[in-house]
Amino acid sequence: YVAAGSCCAQVLWLKQQLCDFGISISNVCIKCDNTSAINLSRNPVQHSKSKHIEIRHHFLRDHVEKGDIFLEYIDTLNQVADILTKPLDNERFCTLRRELGMQN
Repeated sequence: YVAAGSCCAQVLWLKQQLCDFGISISNVCIKCDNTSAINLSRNPVQHSKSKHIEIRHHFLRDHVEKGDIFLEYIDTLNQVADILTKPLDNERFCTLRRELGMQN
């Protein structure tokens, strides 16, 4: 949830930069492999398990409600961002590299 909130902030910054260049984007999809984060961003009800999350991290939920962004579930095996965030074995690395359109 915290990482998705950070991603949201970066997406909003990028949207503003594109707007400065005359490129308008209405809403952006953030693909997330964490169903709990997606549910928490959509449901503003305070759960006992989410009480520990600081108010500043509810930035994500606020922008989902506004319609600036939306979160969509993606299976962990299809999460292309893993190539930038996790140590991978050679086979997985090559698969994700292909998904990005990069070839050897």
